[in-house]
Amino acid sequence: MADYLVIVESPAKAKTIERYLGKKYKVKASMGHVRDLPKSQMGVDVDNEFEPRYITIRGKGPVLKELKTAAKKAKKVYLAADPDREGEAIAWHLAHSLDIDGSSDCRVVFNEITKDAIKESFKHPRAIDMDLVDAQQARRILDRLVGYNISPLLWKKVKKGLSAGRVQSVAVKMIIEREREIEKFEPDEYWSIEADFLKGSEKFEGAFYGIDGKKQDLPNKEEVDKVLSKLNGKDFTIDKVNKRERKRNPSKPFTTSSLQQEAARKLNFRARKTMMVAQQLYEGIDLGKKEGTIGLITYMRTDSTRISETAKKEAAEYVTENYGKEYLGSSKKAKNAEGAQDAHEAIRPTSVYRDPKSLKSMLSRDQYRLYKLIWDRFTASQMAPAVMDTMTVHLINEGVEFRASGSKVKFKGFMKVYIEGRDDNKKEEDILLPDLKEGMTVKAGEIEPNQHFTQPPPRYTEARLVRTMEEQGLGRPSTYAPTLDTIQRRGYVTLDNKRFVPTELGEIVIDLLKEFFPEIIDVDFTVKMEGDLDAVEDGKTEWIKIIDEFYTGFDKRLEKAEKEMEKIEIKDEPAGIDCENCGHEMVYKMGRYGKFLACSNFPECRNTKPILKEIGVKCPTCKEGNVVERKTKKKRTFYGCDRYPDCEFISWDKPISRPCPKCDSLLVEKKSKKGTQIQCTNCDYKEETQN
Repeated sequence: MADYLVIVESPAKAKTIERYLGKKYKVKASMGHVRDLPKSQMGVDVDNEFEPRYITIRGKGPVLKELKTAAKKAKKVYLAADPDREGEAIAWHLAHSLDIDGSSDCRVVFNEITKDAIKESFKHPRAIDMDLVDAQQARRILDRLVGYNISPLLWKKVKKGLSAGRVQSVAVKMIIEREREIEKFEPDEYWSIEADFLKGSEKFEGAFYGIDGKKQDLPNKEEVDKVLSKLNGKDFTIDKVNKRERKRNPSKPFTTSSLQQEAARKLNFRARKTMMVAQQLYEGIDLGKKEGTIGLITYMRTDSTRISETAKKEAAEYVTENYGKEYLGSSKKAKNAEGAQDAHEAIRPTSVYRDPKSLKSMLSRDQYRLYKLIWDRFTASQMAPAVMDTMTVHLINEGVEFRASGSKVKFKGFMKVYIEGRDDNKKEEDILLPDLKEGMTVKAGEIEPNQHFTQPPPRYTEARLVRTMEEQGLGRPSTYAPTLDTIQRRGYVTLDNKRFVPTELGEIVIDLLKEFFPEIIDVDFTVKMEGDLDAVEDGKTEWIKIIDEFYTGFDKRLEKAEKEMEKIEIKDEPAGIDCENCGHEMVYKMGRYGKFLACSNFPECRNTKPILKEIGVKCPTCKEGNVVERKTKKKRTFYGCDRYPDCEFISWDKPISRPCPKCDSLLVEKKSKKGTQIQCTNCDYKEETQN
């Protein structure tokens, strides 16, 4: 039997760490928490300083028994759960269950699972940090008081299976408020005037700026006509040419939030998937006989952009060796965002020398893509700024001024490795202007006025919602993914074209919370509570005081809501068609995966059907049915015949109504990062990419 027992959360991590520590150490996994508040009841004694009642989690008995047996045989037990509040709480619960003195040097933490980091961490064991434990415990109790008091009330007054939580309710409120902004939005008309200019055979684009040196808006067609009437012919004189050199700095390394946002933009990953794959990269990947199983990235729950001096030095060596000294950035210390905890480093590769290309064959497709994103971002963050040459040209005709702008990358710097994604999906490319000089005359080709209308604010994507929550200080890195997952599972919001749309149920619940528990959905209150929890973690305040201040007002609101909240009946929406089994009317119902059709004669008739969206295309296989849009359980869109299962036509690409002009077969829309391209499913016919 080994002399020392080390307890971590996951078996994957256990296997990696045991290999580093050697024969004297046995590493076992607790499989996460072993104790928690009971599921069937509140588990918090509100009359006794909010004393929590912890029980062994169902199914964890055998795990705990095995750990107790191993702990009795070991000379010393080390608790090596993750380096955050949750990990500290897991260590504390384990210490309690295994009769370990939490004030002894039993706690080991590390930010990366590499041989050097693990060995170094075991040289510096410490006591369990009770401030961290209290901060986690305060959050858990606070969420239990909210959830286990409001949820039963919602079940009674609205519908069974509902829940209310502090951060999730604020997130739903934000989505609803955005939807109401969109509904109230009234577009304003505005115009632009674009022109193609020619210098010899070289063409460049410009746009109307103003008159006599003053910028002028174009609110309507009348103002456009006034501008056009001032022009005398199509000759424009170049009045001014401004050239300047501009530096563009690289993005900072990833935090949890920025990783989730960028993975959504560039990889089309949901927040939950990003964290799941990142966990795999952190816990360890088998790289073969040479290196064995090793953690590829540092801990992925962090709001810090700090980088260790060792990692900076290694990155500097790598950049110099592979790109040249001129590509090396300055070693200026990165400044964290206000409120960042800085307990860990940013998310980075554990060694920059493990470049993605060399590991591709050992990683799954998702692991490779996410690792490459993390590696690229970190490496670029340590590189020199890009240098851009920019040029703005002022073109005049009878006092009417057009302007043309261009830019060119003079020195790529960090852009040689990585460029941050954009929410608007615009491609970054050089806009080159000819060699233009002041006093030169150029001719305008086509001068084209264009009518526009202002657009409502966009609905939240997962990435945009995570960014907004982070900017407002809602939640912490570990809470974003589960929050987004919960609000969808509860049926409060749905995803339409990857954007959040509130459901009727979501609006009903939030309106009730707004009336009876306004603090629960108040952004400022939620942000203040996060600050209070941070103060507990820093040892500046007692957790009981935080809970007591909250509960005093909350308890009174709860009593009022029990008496005054009216019961709401959510009526099923008629679908306008009859059930083919019994003749009763079909209605729309909300299920786990969104709306579906069900017979109103339930439970006598249990007929249900998916809602099919026709796309105006006849089935190419059976020629009788229509192609409809369907969704898998994981929300992926595909297309099939509405006569299924009689006809089994299926396509992941969207069919279009016209046939291939070359072979008369089915045409489909193929989507890629460059845009949408129409292709034939039978021959090599393609149409130009539509951006």
